[in-house]
Amino acid sequence: MAESEEEVKFLVQRVVKDITNAFRRNPNIDEIGLIPCLEARYNRSPVVLVENKLGLESWCVKLLLPFVHSKLVLYRQRKLWLDRDALTDLTCTLLLLNPDFTTAWNVRKELVQLGALDPLKDLHLGKLALTKFPKSPETWIHRRWVFQKIIQEICRPNSRNNSGIISAEQMHRIIQDEMAVCSAAAGRYPSNYNAWSHRIWILQHVAKCNLKILLDELSSTKYWVSTHVSDHSGFHYRQFLLKSVAGNTKGTVITHAGGLAKTSAHNNFHADLAAHGKGEGASMEEYTADVPLMIEEEMELCSDLIESYPGHEALWCHRRCVFYLWHCWNRDHLQVSADTSSRSEAMANSLQLAAASGYSPRTMDVVGAANSSKQSYTQETKRLKRGPSLDLHSLLEEHRFVDTILAGCTNSEQARFATAYRKWLDTIVCQ
Repeated sequence: MAESEEEVKFLVQRVVKDITNAFRRNPNIDEIGLIPCLEARYNRSPVVLVENKLGLESWCVKLLLPFVHSKLVLYRQRKLWLDRDALTDLTCTLLLLNPDFTTAWNVRKELVQLGALDPLKDLHLGKLALTKFPKSPETWIHRRWVFQKIIQEICRPNSRNNSGIISAEQMHRIIQDEMAVCSAAAGRYPSNYNAWSHRIWILQHVAKCNLKILLDELSSTKYWVSTHVSDHSGFHYRQFLLKSVAGNTKGTVITHAGGLAKTSAHNNFHADLAAHGKGEGASMEEYTADVPLMIEEEMELCSDLIESYPGHEALWCHRRCVFYLWHCWNRDHLQVSADTSSRSEAMANSLQLAAASGYSPRTMDVVGAANSSKQSYTQETKRLKRGPSLDLHSLLEEHRFVDTILAGCTNSEQARFATAYRKWLDTIVCQ
């Protein structure tokens, strides 16, 4: 038995060393995987490197994983001493096989804080782990910690990073690479909430919701959601983008630098990052987002997908969120830009439009409102007077769209979702 344990120990050390050497020979490895193999057929290493793909024969995993796991636990219990290089190699092997082992990530955090490990290498390791385990929550959590560490180093006064180790241009590339990592993980695992929520976190805390980056993300994810029409998480991400753009352009022109401007060196760095989005001189260029046009295009996308792919609930839920965003944005801008008299006049015009179109939702007494002088001043008339004027026209268009869907619908699920959407329009939006 002792001889068998020695053989296992020797094999594991050999495999760990081979994996480390594979990364040294090819730092551009972009994917890992297991090679189905029940037993060792040849006297060769189970580590296989072909171009940028790293494979491990499955027969050795049942020996390798328990050994490196117990060895790391003994180190944390201070029963075994390992130097920094050994810890780096051991945790790398362990996390490629089991990225949800929190202790291994914590050890690598300590190595990063000691300066013994490059945080960018940790990002690369996590990227590889996500090619095999795209929903690993511990991997996404560790990536956020690494990004926080990078930002702290950049913004620290007189830090070595301010001298050019990580520039705004490099950070811009890192953000782009991170978006690509999230897209790849979302494609490998359906409704990958961890990947999409991490993507939102990057926009909020690293890109600081820069307007240009938000618009680029809207453009780049349009095709993705068109090919994943049942993925609620992908549509939720687009809802975040739409709300962020609408909130980022409330009545003012946004500059590349101003989109990230607050105070401190942290925001100066992000101003440089925003300026890098369009190259030299971009910080002086002003631009704004056309929110009504953006929402109109999103509604057109919803209409096309609903008609092309009937019976998908995610599409109808997304349409609700987009229309409600338009409803709220309209209401807020109406309150800011119009006085009481103009709003009353606009409301009267909208009511006439509704009456002419034959629209009479169950929760709105349009005829009674038009003849308010002949009835008592009720809560309903107060609600109509303070409601957004432009929404009634959009509401009519939505009802026409639902009627068109129901008229030629042969899918029972599509009919159910359309009916529920029409009920939502009457009971929620009209309140």
